[in-house]
Amino acid sequence: MAFISNGTTILDAGAFSVSLGGLEFISEATASGSSSIEFTSGIDSTYDIYKFEFINIHPATDQAQFSFQVDTGTNTNYNQTITSTFFRAYHLEDGTQSGFGYVTADDQAQGTSFQYLSHVGTVGNANDENLVGYLQLFNPSSSTFVKHFISRTSANHEGDYEIDSFCAGYINTTTAITRLKFKFSSGDIDAGTIKMYGIKGS
Repeated sequence: MAFISNGTTILDAGAFSVSLGGLEFISEATASGSSSIEFTSGIDSTYDIYKFEFINIHPATDQAQFSFQVDTGTNTNYNQTITSTFFRAYHLEDGTQSGFGYVTADDQAQGTSFQYLSHVGTVGNANDENLVGYLQLFNPSSSTFVKHFISRTSANHEGDYEIDSFCAGYINTTTAITRLKFKFSSGDIDAGTIKMYGIKGS
C-alpha cells in the first residue's frame, strides 16, 4: 500500500489512479559532419506531445548556437512565425563568475528565423565540449491552436562556462506541423544524436 500526504491529510494512493502517458520512442538521427538534422516523418496526430532529446551535440565551429525551426506539409523553407522568450544561468568553471537573466537577443517577436536553444557564445568546439537537453513540441497536428514549445539545454561555453538555457514560445500557425530541422548558427554538427519520442495525453 502506498500513501500520499498533502500536509494535513493522508490519502490511500491505491484508491485512485492517474495516467501520465509514457515516452514512446519513434526515431533517432546521428550527425557526423552534418549541416543539419531533420525529422521529416513520424510527426502526426498519433501523439499530443513530441519530445526531442539532444545527446552530446558537438559543433564543428567554435561559439555556435544550437537552433531549430519547423514547417508544414511537404514545405522545406523552415520559416514559420515564432514568438519566444529566452533566459539563461551561467557559472564560470573556476567559480569566479556567475549570473542569471533574460536575453533579448535570443528571443523572437513574430520572427521567422531559426530559434536559438542555446545562449550566445555556446557551444564550444573543444574535444570535450558539447550540448545536451531537450525540446518539447505540443499538439503539432492541431488545426485549431498555435503550437507551443519549451526547451532546456546545458552546454559548455567556449570560455569555460557552464550555460543553462531556457527557451519557450509558440509557432503562430494553426496548420499542422510535420517536420523539424536542427542546426548550429554556423558550421556543421560534428557529432551527436537526437532522439524523437511521442507522449500521449492520457
